[in-house]
Amino acid sequence: MLTDIKIKNSNELEFAVFCIENVAAKLGVNAERVYQAFAEKSDILNGYIVPEYEMLHTQSREYIINDLIDLMKERGIEV
Repeated sequence: MLTDIKIKNSNELEFAVFCIENVAAKLGVNAERVYQAFAEKSDILNGYIVPEYEMLHTQSREYIINDLIDLMKERGIEV
């Protein structure tokens, strides 16, 4: 549920959307499925993407996407 997200500002929101959409594109799946994997099946959104925004958003698009896909694999999260 969107009300559970602890995003503090529009930059973090845009970054979260960027992460979800780009991981979805890389994996060839619907962005809704990636959102569910990040927010409902795990705490990747609130426990990693949002808290690590300051560090993550300075990285390259490719680094961010691969980092998130690796994290999903580590945690056994499927989309």
